[in-house]
Amino acid sequence: MLKKISLLLLTICSFQLLSAQPNPLTRFPKGSTPKEIGKQLAYHFINGKHELYDRSIHYAEVCTWNGALDYALEVNDKKLIKHLQDKFEPLFTTEKALLPPMNHVDYNMFGSLALKLYQITKDERYKKMGLEYADTQWTLPANAKPEQKSWADKGYSWQTRLWIDDMYMITVVQGEAYKVTGDKKYLDRAAKEMVMYLDELQRPNGLFYHAPDVHYYWARGDGWMAVGMPNLLRMMPDDHKDRPRIMEGYLKMMKSLKNYQQPSGMWNQLIDEPTFWAETSGTAMFTYAFIVGVQEGWLDAAEYAPAARKAWLAMIPYIDQRNNVTEVCIGTGKKNDKQHYNNRPRNAGDLHGQAPYLWCAAALLGE
Repeated sequence: MLKKISLLLLTICSFQLLSAQPNPLTRFPKGSTPKEIGKQLAYHFINGKHELYDRSIHYAEVCTWNGALDYALEVNDKKLIKHLQDKFEPLFTTEKALLPPMNHVDYNMFGSLALKLYQITKDERYKKMGLEYADTQWTLPANAKPEQKSWADKGYSWQTRLWIDDMYMITVVQGEAYKVTGDKKYLDRAAKEMVMYLDELQRPNGLFYHAPDVHYYWARGDGWMAVGMPNLLRMMPDDHKDRPRIMEGYLKMMKSLKNYQQPSGMWNQLIDEPTFWAETSGTAMFTYAFIVGVQEGWLDAAEYAPAARKAWLAMIPYIDQRNNVTEVCIGTGKKNDKQHYNNRPRNAGDLHGQAPYLWCAAALLGE
């Protein structure tokens, strides 16, 4: 009897000790807290000029804007929200020419920003604009090419191109449309598309080639998938028919990424090349995917929370005194040449890097 009591007490003490352990995704050292970093990067974004892509707002700016809004909501910074609204307001009038056309996956994702602003402000102008971007992603234009018509006939977006980037670009605008309207068609569109991309593009090791004919695991390319999957899963009810397949793809990718994380906490420009340079945008995207997975209970906290913390702390020194994230690979097209990836220029302040840092800060604050 005494032995049983002793074992019971030992079990209780062990449980209490484990429960008392600090959460690795909280209590960061001064200078590296998500609140500090998020504020630095979000206010830095406000004063920046528009980043243009073929004379219209670049998708990387939209990603950064969304991240700044998410951060502002987490810390209830009404002043920041107002600044971000003010930055958008000219797009209704004097800067209307900068609105992206509704004819490409990278352009239509702009609607996600308008829809996010609608959820904050309830200003119908944002809703009208955002839904138009979401709906035209599935409305076949009169001048559609045969391949685009073929995708539409199968129930997919006519903008489908089987680039891994699309699984952020398509899912983000369709997902925000679902949040705004509650109309399941938007969620179903995104989920159907995601399942098809997973079936077509995910490799046996869980990662994704930059292109079917370019067999390299480029960090930021894979990052779009790493972010798109958990963001979509967060919206999906447990009984959605596509949820198991997407969860399978997500968990498979996370396991592989965990194995390729460098001792420093970073991931490299090519994920599986240990001698390549550490790249910040891909690292931040993978870190975000870990954070969300731990918070939602999809990933084992004992294994993935310390990895996410290590990555976050490794990311901070790459922010320079001007609040620019450094070591961001510039926009990169596919090329069947490994050295091409190692030689890519690295920008400071490139919004491809600023955005996922903000996503991580907001996610950590949502713990």
